[in-house]
Amino acid sequence: MQKLTITKTPSLKTGSAEEIRERLREYFHKTFSIDEKLYEILADSETFYLRPDPLRHPLIFYYGHTAVFYLNKLNIAGIISERINPGFESMFAVGVDEMSWDDLNEAHYDWPEPEEVKAYREQVRALVDRVISTLPPPEGGIDWDSPWWAIIMGTEHQRIHLETSSVLIRQLPPDKVRALEDWVICTDDPIAPRNELLPVPGGNVVLGKDFSDPFYGWDNEYGKKEIAVEDFKASKYLVSNREFLAFVEAGGYQDESHWTPEGWQWNSFQQAGMPRFWRKRENGEFYLRTITREIPMPWSHPVEVNYLEAKAFCNWKARLEGRKLRLPTEAEWYRLRDLHLDTDQPYWDQAPGNINLEHYASACPVSRFAFGDFYDLIGNVWQWTETPISGFPGFKMHPYYDDFSVPTFDARHNLIKGGSFISTGNEALRASRYAFRRHFYQHAGFRYLESEAEPAVEDNLYENDPQIVPFCDLDWDSGFAQDLLTKIEKQGLDLSGKKLLNLGCKTGRLSFELARSAERVFGLDASARIIQLATRMKEDGHIRYIRVDEGEIISTAEHSLADFGLDMLRDKVEFWQADSSNLIAKFSGYDVVVAVNTLEEARDPGAFLREIPGRIVSGGYLVLADSYHFMAPEKPAGIRKDGEPYRGMDWLKEELRKDFELVHAPQQIWQKLRKDHRNYEARRLEISIWKKKG
Repeated sequence: MQKLTITKTPSLKTGSAEEIRERLREYFHKTFSIDEKLYEILADSETFYLRPDPLRHPLIFYYGHTAVFYLNKLNIAGIISERINPGFESMFAVGVDEMSWDDLNEAHYDWPEPEEVKAYREQVRALVDRVISTLPPPEGGIDWDSPWWAIIMGTEHQRIHLETSSVLIRQLPPDKVRALEDWVICTDDPIAPRNELLPVPGGNVVLGKDFSDPFYGWDNEYGKKEIAVEDFKASKYLVSNREFLAFVEAGGYQDESHWTPEGWQWNSFQQAGMPRFWRKRENGEFYLRTITREIPMPWSHPVEVNYLEAKAFCNWKARLEGRKLRLPTEAEWYRLRDLHLDTDQPYWDQAPGNINLEHYASACPVSRFAFGDFYDLIGNVWQWTETPISGFPGFKMHPYYDDFSVPTFDARHNLIKGGSFISTGNEALRASRYAFRRHFYQHAGFRYLESEAEPAVEDNLYENDPQIVPFCDLDWDSGFAQDLLTKIEKQGLDLSGKKLLNLGCKTGRLSFELARSAERVFGLDASARIIQLATRMKEDGHIRYIRVDEGEIISTAEHSLADFGLDMLRDKVEFWQADSSNLIAKFSGYDVVVAVNTLEEARDPGAFLREIPGRIVSGGYLVLADSYHFMAPEKPAGIRKDGEPYRGMDWLKEELRKDFELVHAPQQIWQKLRKDHRNYEARRLEISIWKKKG
């Protein structure tokens, strides 16, 4: 097991092309194997279908998800064009970040047997190995723009889920897991040390890394930001279970004054009373739930809590001691780390902390790993910070995974730093940046600090992506949605009381307008970034964005549902990210499907038209509004008849004639996407309404 688990993040630029190829092959297979080892902890096949966290998928999803990710990214990168199991590659595609729009009704999923998923995983493993063997050699190394990036992206994504899935396994009933020798749990429990505050000199901290860095990074790691950190004092140790017990025994979970409003709302709902992984038996003795079993409470180990609990503890202790105590910022964490540690995971002979699975598969005493006068500056458990994640200046999304970071730039996801005992790969690097909802559980704890400086407030609620902002303007600053709906209704299509699917919903305006008459509207779009804005409008009632007016002159815009009389319709609308060419089974039984530019944006327009009849009830309607640009010769659809190009409407009639009849003469509507105050991209869409035959 040691040879399998102890791996180093591979250099993407050192050595010959063939050396890099074989280095990635070894890393890929070790990644896949350790992931398999994790699921051997499950006691039986039925455990795969349990949902340890009610707001997360069952474990079978994550077992399939990491394999599907490779297929999807290799397709996006243009390395392959094949599918192994389209059903799996739809079902296991999109994970969960505990967003309120996630509908985890299990009736919507027909999960396969674990043996089927395991066989699929082996097929994917073999395919990726073949790709590694046949892809043109990475001459000069691998960088952000290389197709090889998709492969290393898949392995690092799998290593993320090694950790996050272990957190879910940790929440299973004890009889649903097995204590295997491969996963060594630390039960050592010396006397928990008394914590103290030690001085840390301030200084200038440079955050972010350059694209020339030889190791893989996620998009949010790149860019540059300089921050001047003032002097502060930091706790010598991470907060131990013993130190946190004082907060519990003092009634900290029952006293609202210690909690933020968000924290108290969570605490009141959960009725937590103590950290999630603590267990208190009838005889009053405490135990700790580890990944593989419950052990007598190791009071000297770091407490593992969410941000809200960590913040409440700091507020309680600050009041108790009359000090200005809080969690560190990201910059303060880097300052403390860099003053005491000058190496990184790829370069150490042995991990200087409980990280990278080099020591244990659990936390260990907070007094075990010293870094000068401090302990556990990296490893053991992640450390919560006060800093919501955002992009550094120079941030850009990677085209293979455009929704990795941006959906978390909402001031609701706080950074965790330093890694845990099971953090491997990119997670164990100094530059890594991971963030979670504040109520989220990881193998995460905290240290506290004393400082006169207030944490900088990060406000990331203004959308400024030039690919997204035009759709904000189209929806909320033009009459396109209303004009389209008017043209549909003038053709006699009654939407009253109907169940509707709105494909290509963008930021949601048409879905909300449809809900004025419809009983229920499901808005779908392929872009998670766009769906995030639609959901923000639903949840917060408003969106903000920054648009270019002229040259470097910009302006901000803000629109609310109340402005349009749509505020009372929130409960009738929900939004999902989905691929229109490969919809999951739950998106069925609609009276009307309204698809705007869906044919243009679909990866396979023909597949969409072949699939959509099964999603509409007998006598239902399909409304298409499209520019037919997918018919252009440079487009991959390559739609021709007898070797000759022909019109989009003629093609639609031929494709749909078996299941639908065209009920009205098509109409036209202009769609204008704003580039700046004087420049627009105009498309003339044709609206056609088709009735499904009985």
